Amino acid sequence: MSLRTKTWVRFQLLRDYPLDLALTSLAALIAYYVVSTMPAGGELRTLVAIVLVLFLPGYVLVAIAFPAKARHTTGADASAVEHQFRGIDTVERLGLSFVLSLALVPIVVMILAVTSWGLSTEPVTAALAGLTIGGAQIGVVRRLRVPGPDRFTITPFDAVRRKSTENGLTKTASSVILWIAIIVAASGLVFAFVSPTAAGGFTELGLYTENDDGDVVAGEIPGEIEPGESIPITFSIENGEGEEMEYTLVVQEQFYEDGEITERTELAELSASVSDGNTVTDERDVTPTAEAGESVRISVLLYEDDVPAEPTNDNADEDTHFWVSVLEEETEEPIEDDEETDDEAADDEEDADEDEDGADGAVGEDGEDGEDAEAGEDGEDGEDGEDGGIGFDEIFGSVSA
Repeated sequence: MSLRTKTWVRFQLLRDYPLDLALTSLAALIAYYVVSTMPAGGELRTLVAIVLVLFLPGYVLVAIAFPAKARHTTGADASAVEHQFRGIDTVERLGLSFVLSLALVPIVVMILAVTSWGLSTEPVTAALAGLTIGGAQIGVVRRLRVPGPDRFTITPFDAVRRKSTENGLTKTASSVILWIAIIVAASGLVFAFVSPTAAGGFTELGLYTENDDGDVVAGEIPGEIEPGESIPITFSIENGEGEEMEYTLVVQEQFYEDGEITERTELAELSASVSDGNTVTDERDVTPTAEAGESVRISVLLYEDDVPAEPTNDNADEDTHFWVSVLEEETEEPIEDDEETDDEAADDEEDADEDEDGADGAVGEDGEDGEDAEAGEDGEDGEDGEDGGIGFDEIFGSVSA
């Protein structure tokens, strides 16, 4: 094949490239750029997002499923025609585009919700634009495989005129009604997106704490603490209001009696400025003032404007809470005191026994010494008698005489 022939084939491919699918791919790129770069709330950004969400993905799905144009044959010709590709007309194609877009977008959102990208504006826009561009290329391949006379092309007015001449006034009226329904539905969606509404944004408040592994998680705030113990809490505020917001958090300790709040104590107050689409966190130690044996509710109240003189759960823009009980202090058991008393009594008895033993020994020694002393005195007296002194016999004799 010569160079001239190859060049002609390339130009022929470009000439046969479906214009509607090329414009669809270009529109998806523009929509992604506009939505991801322009600030939220702009009318142009909203209109472009509507087209990307409600029309473009469904249109390429229809192009893949129906690459050929509608066939208009009747009678014996219709039964004799065997065609590889099925086709629909322009009105049906546009109607199915809206329907399939509404069916495809929730599926994309559910898939993104379980991924690390999340459901922010940029990932959703990128996913829809990527599916639209990729689907358009598959539609191009499918359409180029259809013979030229049967290939679908954008000719809406010719399709309506052909229906009126070949199928009568009834088909023309049904096509007009379908077009009107599509325009009304699209206009309603555009008005809903462009017009300001009271529920146009959201603010999300969350409470988190660290678990035993050091990870910040929700739902594991301790329900029991020691007297005077602090609870480390991580406060989270997500701004989805479409503009920068000023928030104030009030941490309040609430005492209940018979199901009613009897006393409120403010434990902390935090202020934060959060830009649209961002989330801020702040970790604080919350120390309840409840006494041992009491249970209290710790409420976190969020305000978008000024804090009222008496903050309550009813006048807060957002609120959340958790319950905590203060444990009673442990006292010394009397059994331990009795054991110590018994030990002391046993020691006293042992000391008394030792004293008695010592006293007995002293008496024995003294007795022996007395006997020795008496014996010594007798011996001395005897010796004195032998030497001519007065003895016991002489004394007794003189007494008896």
